[in-house]
Amino acid sequence: MSNAEATASSDQTGTGKAEAAPAHNPEADRLRALLEPAVQANRLYLEDVAIVAGSHRVVHVVVDLPQEETGGVSLDVIADISKILSEVLDNDPGDDGRPYDLEVSSPGVGRPLTEPRHWHRAKGRMARINVVQGENVMGRITSVDGDGVTIVPEIAVKKGMKPKQGDPIKLPFDRIRNGKVEIEFSHLNGDGLEPGHNGPSEEA
Repeated sequence: MSNAEATASSDQTGTGKAEAAPAHNPEADRLRALLEPAVQANRLYLEDVAIVAGSHRVVHVVVDLPQEETGGVSLDVIADISKILSEVLDNDPGDDGRPYDLEVSSPGVGRPLTEPRHWHRAKGRMARINVVQGENVMGRITSVDGDGVTIVPEIAVKKGMKPKQGDPIKLPFDRIRNGKVEIEFSHLNGDGLEPGHNGPSEEA
């Protein structure tokens, strides 16, 4: 049996939450194949499955919205999918009987943008982009397609002045090392959280 915990990321620093996630192993890959149909049936995307080994294992599952949707995974959705995945694991025919804890979370805003789907999910946001063989760029992501990302860059100005916007530029994926969403305080709600992103942890 499992103890299921729904964890919602609310990284307001932009540094990302330090998760000790070991490299993928055969058991994590097996569990990913086991859990993915249930995640997809609930209109979610299975981002990652990691296992922290020990006498009492921790199965950490990261789910996200499909790339065409905006916002974040709500805490209620995290709690619901946590219960569903816990039931799937409890009925796992390949389980060896050892106890485990199930932790389900969504990606924090500080997640590095390294895959096309990450860029799709960040559309409309400000991002700092590390460019291969070129100057790094900061700007708003306006569109994403199969070839790359179009952004409207922000041009540095004197302190106290409103930032200026440059002409849109297209960055092919093969020129992008990675990116990172920038926190915009004007986008925070009254609780200090970005719209669509989750609050503190909650037991499912």
